[in-house]
Amino acid sequence: MRRVVFLVQPQVYLLDLAGPAEVFHTARDFGLPYELSYVADEPEIITAELLPVRCATTWPALGANDIIIVPGKQCATLEDVNPSERALSMLRAHHRQGGMVVSVCAATEALGRAGLLDGRRCATHHQLQDELAARYPAAEVVRDVLYTVDGNLATSAGIASGIDLTLHLIATWHGPTTAGRIARALVVYARRNGSDEQVSALLRHRSHLSDLVHRLQDVIDERYTEPLRLAELSRKFGCSERTITRRFRDATGLTPLRYQQALRLERAEHLIASGTTVEAAARAVGFSDSRTLRALRAAGRTAAAVAS
Repeated sequence: MRRVVFLVQPQVYLLDLAGPAEVFHTARDFGLPYELSYVADEPEIITAELLPVRCATTWPALGANDIIIVPGKQCATLEDVNPSERALSMLRAHHRQGGMVVSVCAATEALGRAGLLDGRRCATHHQLQDELAARYPAAEVVRDVLYTVDGNLATSAGIASGIDLTLHLIATWHGPTTAGRIARALVVYARRNGSDEQVSALLRHRSHLSDLVHRLQDVIDERYTEPLRLAELSRKFGCSERTITRRFRDATGLTPLRYQQALRLERAEHLIASGTTVEAAARAVGFSDSRTLRALRAAGRTAAAVAS
């Protein structure tokens, strides 16, 4: 069981709190081992939207596998983000033992006050970037990105980007298929990467109204590492191979094979970024050897260069 503890401060933004909480709550509904709790210095916290929230006042025992998330709060300046020394001590202790510490929006300031930002990449709301950089010159404030992950420290730009960050963590720990399912359950059709506006292949081609194609995509998402032949899909869904290909292309702009390759490529890139060799990544996502993966990666780099 992995415990997720939200450190709730007065004037917390509801979406900063509820967005990441809903991601992990939905992950639990999908059978993943998460337990959520909410801790504050007082038993009742008034949010920025004036809604009272009840919290525990004692911290649960935490291990290195657990997560502390600090949602952002309404503030005119980072000086207004003033967690208690008890809360800062918990952040330091948890981070020291290797636990993940996450902030949303202005709450990056809480990580700074705990002494966790020095030498680390971090993000915050775009209106607070200059102030954060001035307050913590030893930190690398990455501007105009949705989120950053630097070891066991993760920070997001604010408000809805807390959802993007927590979906990214789910994808890292449990795979992009699981993260995509959670995003779909939340009706989040634009899960974004931290550094740019590119969305996951699992969601990029889901903004259509074809039930048939959605069901086809569900099969491919589930079995993207396996050989999938049009004849098999045709029998499963009771329509011709030509109809499947036409309907799929009309809805997504891709053939079923190209969609499967996009899923494989995205997962392979994630594995390679995590230290896996190209050969091992190719095998893990279903390619018989690394040549196809290398060709797809090269084609993607060429397309990106042309687009820029």
